[in-house]
Amino acid sequence: MDLSFTDVANPLTRTGGYLAGVTSHSLQPYRGCPLGSSLCGVGCYVQHNPWLTRGRRWGSFLEIRQSTAQAYLSHAPRERRWAHRKGSRFSIFLASSTEPFPPQERRYGVTAALLEAMLVEPPDELVVQTHSAAVTDHRGSLLELSRRCRLRVHVSIESDRETLPGLPPPGSPVARRFDAARTLHEAGLETVITVAPLLPLLDAETFFRRAAASAGALVLDHFVGGDGTPDGRRTHRTALPAAMEAVEPGSSSPEYLERVLEIARRVFPGPIGVGADGFAARYRAGAA
Repeated sequence: MDLSFTDVANPLTRTGGYLAGVTSHSLQPYRGCPLGSSLCGVGCYVQHNPWLTRGRRWGSFLEIRQSTAQAYLSHAPRERRWAHRKGSRFSIFLASSTEPFPPQERRYGVTAALLEAMLVEPPDELVVQTHSAAVTDHRGSLLELSRRCRLRVHVSIESDRETLPGLPPPGSPVARRFDAARTLHEAGLETVITVAPLLPLLDAETFFRRAAASAGALVLDHFVGGDGTPDGRRTHRTALPAAMEAVEPGSSSPEYLERVLEIARRVFPGPIGVGADGFAARYRAGAA
């Protein structure tokens, strides 16, 4: 892993594309992602951004944006005014192109410092998106922040499988992520399990019952449409679709999402979201 350090002028990026209807801003405490070498990195859409990767293999580098917290405090008031002038909430997606709680966070504390800064200058809404069970290390800050803004913690659990043929394992085991979600949910945080991108499930009913015990809401998304292209062409350039088809024929098609969604609606009692609407908490009803 190639580590480097950088200062960022303004960490708040005004959203467009997929996130435009989800939050007003996105924020990346790191550039690059060590989970890029794990299962979630195989199909990660960010690897196709040449401006970000600059010729480097996705998962091989991490830029530590050490000035993130102070830069946030400097720019949040202006960005809040901009969002309000547009008639929207000052809402932040943390993070759309990195993992906010990589293993290096315990040493460098960039996200921890950012959460402390947000206690001083809270957004109207914060969505924390993570693939890591290490999110529970920050439970105290998240609970305090949830009293000052609407806060949702999205824990990504794409499948009940630990592996797909020929692909690396996930950065954080499935069981640990379920445990982390349940810990946050039971602590009173608004916790959402994001099955995104949906990968083949061994036992969908058991998976969604487990989700019901670990979170209050559920989001499903397929890489077709979910990777920022209408036909999933970015993901089709990777090894992910073939590995999906090897264990569940038809799972690389968006029709698989519809089949799984029917099961989720029967089993999961809370609200269920699909695609960008789900990430924005525009939910549909779950099981009665």
